Amino acid sequence: MSELTATALRLGLLVLMWVFVLSVASTLRRDIFGTTSRGRKKRSRERSASAPAPQRPGHGSTPPPPSGPPRTLVVTEGSLAGAVVALGTVPIMIGRSPESTLVLGDDFVSSRHARIFPGQNGWMLEDLGSTNGTKLNGNDVTGQVQLGVGQPIAIGRTVLELRS
Repeated sequence: MSELTATALRLGLLVLMWVFVLSVASTLRRDIFGTTSRGRKKRSRERSASAPAPQRPGHGSTPPPPSGPPRTLVVTEGSLAGAVVALGTVPIMIGRSPESTLVLGDDFVSSRHARIFPGQNGWMLEDLGSTNGTKLNGNDVTGQVQLGVGQPIAIGRTVLELRS
């Protein structure tokens, strides 16, 4: 075997070793820190076909008076205060998981915490077996409960409500 071939094999082995080390480091980083923001944007674009993504209203906007059926879910307190999710026919999943419709980065929120979905008589709220529970008007939610316009829904440090 010539000297050139031996050197090329050594360099090839060195490159393969570094590719392996960097892929292990990348996997560990994802496991420790979660998905990157690019991944969430991509998932939110995929999800936008089935459910509307949260949007921030303009500054100084005031909520309309409660009248008629609810059309939006508004975050009134918490890190996403002011975020608005339009209500359609698709259930809204709430939690820390990037696959949720409304992703809450709160330590008191489970990855699949609660869901809001259309029922026969309007919108319903269901706690999905979360660790810290869900509250509606200050009361613990067990099973499925009917939602009304303006009722505060507390999930961790975040408060939401339906608005028309």
